[in-house]
Amino acid sequence: MNDPQTIRLNRRSTLRTLARSALALAPLPCFAAAPALRYRPDLRGPFPIPPAERGLLTVTARPFFKVSSEGLQLEGASFDRAGNLLFVDVFGGTVFKLTPGKVLSTVLPANALGSAGIAIHKDGRIFVAGLGNFVDTGSIFWINPDGSGLTTVVPASAGYLPDDLVFDADGGFYFTDFRGSSSDPIGGVYYVSPDFRTITPMLKNMAIANGVCLSPDGKVLWATELSAGRLHKVELANPTTIAPFGTAVPYHFNGFAPDSMRSDKDGNVYVAMYSQGRVLVFNPNGIAIGQVLLPKRESGHNLRSTSVGFIPGTDEMVILTNDAKGGEGSWIFHARGFAAGTALYSHR
Repeated sequence: MNDPQTIRLNRRSTLRTLARSALALAPLPCFAAAPALRYRPDLRGPFPIPPAERGLLTVTARPFFKVSSEGLQLEGASFDRAGNLLFVDVFGGTVFKLTPGKVLSTVLPANALGSAGIAIHKDGRIFVAGLGNFVDTGSIFWINPDGSGLTTVVPASAGYLPDDLVFDADGGFYFTDFRGSSSDPIGGVYYVSPDFRTITPMLKNMAIANGVCLSPDGKVLWATELSAGRLHKVELANPTTIAPFGTAVPYHFNGFAPDSMRSDKDGNVYVAMYSQGRVLVFNPNGIAIGQVLLPKRESGHNLRSTSVGFIPGTDEMVILTNDAKGGEGSWIFHARGFAAGTALYSHR
């Protein structure tokens, strides 16, 4: 016969078992339908327009010329005095020329110089910023309009990775140093004197400096910072001196990533947005006022917009892009800006 304590323990065990069985058989509680996130059309695609930029004046560019069925990394849109459009293929190093009649030819064949940016001297020489192997062979060189006479201006031994460049009114030029990362900002913007003998640092500690341009009067230097997503405005006292309290970062970009740029005669700045298939436009104070979208961007095509160039004397711009492996190839698109493009040194 069990003692009273054993009986009590058995009774508790039985009650626990019955309680667990009752809970297992009980119906689950009913919940009201939970709110769900749903895609809207303006949120579709890999790079939807950020909310703060959806109200900007917006136009969509039109196709102008298909360069290749392959996804060539086009860059450096610049026009010479004859109206030819010069541009490069970064990974192949090729320098191309597109005539006003849309005849495409090669000025400099494929090479290991990593051509990335172009600026044309008023004497017709084509200056090219080259990324080399993207590690330690970057340089700046010039060639004649026919591709001959390749001459190095900034050698690889100087330690830069030149990506873009722009001449000032004196014949010197600013260039961006594409080195660094978001956690190791060792890139910057530098000025090369008109005799090409002296290099002066202008902006340092940048996380991959990319695009560069000047205001119409040459008194404001603009630059983009790829990895940090920043737009820099620099007021100049002279070509190598920043005015007191003259630096500012008026805009932080959403998403990846600001690339090359141009200005217009009203002082507006046009920044190609790499991997976003669009160009953002800023007023002289760095306030976003407009944008140019590329066709099919909402479905993930033509996103690698790299470079903007104005047809001299007009408000018409060309935009270079490629579709990587998306099947659309490499294109030049066409749109119009707020004002005629700034007259570059090549046309003064």
